[in-house]
Amino acid sequence: MSGADGHRRVVVTGVGVVAPGGITRDQFWSTLTAGRTATRKITFFDASKFRSRVAAEADFDPVAAGLSAQEIRRADRYVQFGLATAAEALADSGLELDEATLENTGVVMGSAVGGTLALENEYVAVSNTGKEWLVDHTYGGPFLYQALVPSSLAADIAHRYGTHGPTQVISTGCTSGIDAIGYAWQLVQDGEADVIIAGAADSPISPVTVSSFDAIKATTPENDDPEHASRPFDATRKGFVMGEGGAVLILEELGHALARGAKVYCEVTGYASRSNGFHMTGLRPDGLEMSEAITVSLNQGRTNPDDVDYICAHGSGTKQNDRHETAAFKRALGDHAYQASVSSIKSMIGHSLGAIGAIEMAACALTIDNNVVPPTANWSQRDPECDLDYTPVHARERQVDVALSVGSGFGGFQSAMVFSRLKEAS
Repeated sequence: MSGADGHRRVVVTGVGVVAPGGITRDQFWSTLTAGRTATRKITFFDASKFRSRVAAEADFDPVAAGLSAQEIRRADRYVQFGLATAAEALADSGLELDEATLENTGVVMGSAVGGTLALENEYVAVSNTGKEWLVDHTYGGPFLYQALVPSSLAADIAHRYGTHGPTQVISTGCTSGIDAIGYAWQLVQDGEADVIIAGAADSPISPVTVSSFDAIKATTPENDDPEHASRPFDATRKGFVMGEGGAVLILEELGHALARGAKVYCEVTGYASRSNGFHMTGLRPDGLEMSEAITVSLNQGRTNPDDVDYICAHGSGTKQNDRHETAAFKRALGDHAYQASVSSIKSMIGHSLGAIGAIEMAACALTIDNNVVPPTANWSQRDPECDLDYTPVHARERQVDVALSVGSGFGGFQSAMVFSRLKEAS
């Protein structure tokens, strides 16, 4: 079924999530709506020497998630997240993967840092814990190549189900998740596939990643109170909390979904990405490039700015990001920015780098489905530069027909996506 612009319409028919505080879709939604924080002191390694020693870790069991012994042995943790979320999303969609469907099903996944855990562990082994400059390759494991190439994330999912459609990995830093879903949307629009398994996964909680963000002081130094360390938009915010996880959405051509009687969470009505061309890690305070991405994504679905009910903010909890996107919302939505409900789920589940955009789009789909806006946990003190309605502390019941989500990534990446409640098909 085609929209007014002649492109095929695309809907979300399945959702799968692994996140801190909720390693299934239902647990994830329960965490968000309860306003529970899943941030804690790092337990994956001894972080005592680091500036930032808190993170949002997922209590993930690959065996309980249905992964085989071979998959667990071969796949790095982020790929395991991808396999688990794809399985949950497919089961949720009720899609029958017969041969005809597999021919027209693709996989598009995003990841910012790929096989960080495996690569770091392998380097420790081949370099004798960093003591040897000339490493001994004979100590490398048999699956080092799979850890090195980010394509493993999409390839493993495609291999598991035998899909034959387009298979891609998108890596655009912290916008990887939203960009992967955006690219998947375009593939279905253009007729390249009827179904796309789309999402992202990252497992960056490791010494090398923590030390990298320590060096630029982007993560919070507040280690004594981990549960309240992530405070997006709050005047006392001091940086983001590292997280991990993944999410997969099943994107499906509308006619294909209706023909099989699928439940439809929402319709994907717009996506756009822009670059600020400004600074590798810095942001323009006026939010111009993000506002342009928002405007284009709204225009694609002929959505008026005044129709936006909920904004799932990037909301990392850094001084410059929260100021930047608040300005972008005002520039793109005008006075209506003050009427929309805004929140950052990173306040509860941390910032999982490339995965977070997909996790936030899963939250948007569930928000529309349940008419409940997740809160921004830990918000208590207003910043004069951040003066919108950030849905502090408690979830809010509200009719949500249009949800906007944005992402911001190092390198100048700025992306926006719009989910809308499905209107009458024509």
